[in-house]
Amino acid sequence: MGKLSGKVALVTGGASGIGRAIVGALAAEGADIGIVDRNAADARTAAEETARLGVRALAAPADVGDEVEMAGAFGAVTAALGDVDILCNNAGIDTISFLDDMPIALWDEMMRVNLRSVFLGTRLVLPAMRRKKWGRIINTASQLGHKGAPQMVHYCAAKAGVIGFTRALAYEVARDGITVNAICPGPIDTPLAQAIPQAWRDAKRAELAIGRFGNVEEVAPTVVLLASDAGSYYVGATLNMNGGDYMI
Repeated sequence: MGKLSGKVALVTGGASGIGRAIVGALAAEGADIGIVDRNAADARTAAEETARLGVRALAAPADVGDEVEMAGAFGAVTAALGDVDILCNNAGIDTISFLDDMPIALWDEMMRVNLRSVFLGTRLVLPAMRRKKWGRIINTASQLGHKGAPQMVHYCAAKAGVIGFTRALAYEVARDGITVNAICPGPIDTPLAQAIPQAWRDAKRAELAIGRFGNVEEVAPTVVLLASDAGSYYVGATLNMNGGDYMI
């Protein structure tokens, strides 16, 4: 029996990177897993691999910023696995541009995927969590939502929004037995980070107290803590595994 046996977790962006590590860590503790990701093939592969851990796992492909697709994905997960007890709003994108050159479309897409999706997913799970008087909502923000960074005004604004969303919602639902917290990873070696130009990556690595990017296995254990009964007194918190990039 794991710490999360009998619980249903849903992870957005769960087919790769940090999300894939979160899926594996939650499943290792006994949670059944719904994987929502726009990459249908990778989501199915992740679900098949997760099921080998002895839990139920379902791939539910969706564009996390689209209200109709998100509702369909959540409906598929709850129909197959039951009400969602643990929601990990993890899906995100990462691009760079100086503000002077930033197309409005680039700004809007960042907000849609990195912030609007958190609102959409959370709104879907809250009714059942309130009814059961138990729930865990864990949002993936970023240390850059605290610190800021050049060429990433849109990303930093979205992640700061996730942090603000987390704190405000924590006040609304804590007395219903629902905790809302955020993780703020620093630079993590994922496909998303690898797509950023090398010059930006090199400059960021030089800023880090630890002198290296993190790996996904250094992020996922914090999510397990927040998802479990051991994390029941974390309310509106932001936990920062960031290699010393921002110390708070």
